[in-house]
Amino acid sequence: MKRKQKAEAASVSTVGKTSFIKNLWKYRVLCFMCLPAILFFLVFSYIPMPGAYIAFTNFNYAKGIFGSEFVGFDNFKFLFTSGKITMLTRNTLLYNLAFILIGNTLQIFVAILLNEIRNKHFKKVTQTFMFLPYFISAVLVGLLVYNLLNYDFGFINSIIRQFGGEPIKVYANKTVWPFIIVLVHLWQQTGYGSIVYFAAIMGIDAETVEAARVDGANAFQKIRYIILPGLKPTIIILLLFSMGSILKGNFGLFYNIIGPSNSMLFPTTDIIETYVFRTMMNNFNFTQASAVGLYQSVFGFALVLFCNWIVKKIDSDYSLF
Repeated sequence: MKRKQKAEAASVSTVGKTSFIKNLWKYRVLCFMCLPAILFFLVFSYIPMPGAYIAFTNFNYAKGIFGSEFVGFDNFKFLFTSGKITMLTRNTLLYNLAFILIGNTLQIFVAILLNEIRNKHFKKVTQTFMFLPYFISAVLVGLLVYNLLNYDFGFINSIIRQFGGEPIKVYANKTVWPFIIVLVHLWQQTGYGSIVYFAAIMGIDAETVEAARVDGANAFQKIRYIILPGLKPTIIILLLFSMGSILKGNFGLFYNIIGPSNSMLFPTTDIIETYVFRTMMNNFNFTQASAVGLYQSVFGFALVLFCNWIVKKIDSDYSLF
């Protein structure tokens, strides 16, 4: 009986392998198109994974990663004993929550507006201009913000002086920077995100939309009962992916807009990445930087699993796994 079961299991396994190979050959064009993305994640995400062990060692260049002395969680202590972990985690989480919630809402809104535009040429021009800020480097964005807000010769303060007003010391006021950073992020990322949602709208069955129009549905009813439910899977998947990086800040944006040494703004603008960068530049200890990176990754992984579990409980069809 056991021999028969083993033979059946081996037969099923052989059939499964054959079917897998056949599917690879059948969809070889699609697999070839996916190959660059697969290689990217393989080279930059999976192969370096064993290097995370460096976060638990007192790294010695001569001995290498796995030959260095194992020190456990000592490399994690500097972040928790610095007394700033609460502020840094709070800032990072709140900024990313604002980026995710406000950003996705605005992207969906813009995508729906683009879908309602009937003039094709105007739609293409609009998409192009909205997409351009995404390609501007963080260095240029920081320069642009500085030239707008600088106290001595900034564009906004120059206008205020022209009308006889008192210039604003923006770089000395920590309370306004959360709004500025979120606004700059939305300006740079909304165009790209809206195109993703716009592509999802294009995948909604056109016959359903046309039938609703024939039945007398207005634009708001079409958006509420057809487009938004059609976007639901895309919204949930993108939100789940965003949860994985909720503890990882946009270092380029914060570093270039705020700068490395304006300590007056740190209570509301300092995130984990900028703090680690300053610490590493002073101590040159990249094992501690690796420890922080591992802490962020594990936190994000756990959060993705938790959010996916909640989605699966509500509606399993929209969960990642």
